[in-house]
Amino acid sequence: MALTPQANPSAVIAAELAFARRAQEKGQWAAFRMTAAAGAEMFAPQRVKAADWLKGRAEPLSAVRWQPHAVWSSCDGSFAVTRGGWESPNASGSYATIWQRQKNGELKWIADMSLTADGAAAAPEMIAARVAECKSPPSEPRLTPVADTDWQTGTSLDRTLVWGTGVSPQGARAVKVALWNGASFETVLEQTVPAPVAAR
Repeated sequence: MALTPQANPSAVIAAELAFARRAQEKGQWAAFRMTAAAGAEMFAPQRVKAADWLKGRAEPLSAVRWQPHAVWSSCDGSFAVTRGGWESPNASGSYATIWQRQKNGELKWIADMSLTADGAAAAPEMIAARVAECKSPPSEPRLTPVADTDWQTGTSLDRTLVWGTGVSPQGARAVKVALWNGASFETVLEQTVPAPVAAR
């Protein structure tokens, strides 16, 4: 049976919180392995296939703690992006994760990027959530590539959410996310991360 195209930001937040909880209960890298979609990518700082990078990786003595602060979802719920704060014993910062709804309805991450390591922003009282307008855009969404990076983009199935990620040869990383507001694509996240930066 085909899944109903429908946004569900609460489910994305629940998936992110469950992911973070698993890191404390099962181990940080075990949690990443358990929740990664096929072909998922990480940035360490270069772009790597998560399955390869995580294979046999020893768990840290203390798992990173994190929580989402905001979520942006396509109208059909096929993809969503979360941004939040992370904290380890020696550092803290922010991150972004791109989530994909699987054929069975489960949410798994397809890309995970640490954005800063200079202190995490205070957690909001309520997690912000926005859903794209359901009136489909008239043309394929476009993002301006970040120069000198291996720029790659993706879109939700209904084309109402678009994202791009890039890494320079030196390890600087960039991410952009735009949401369809019914008239144009509105940039909701745009950040360049100098190299090197501690990975979440």
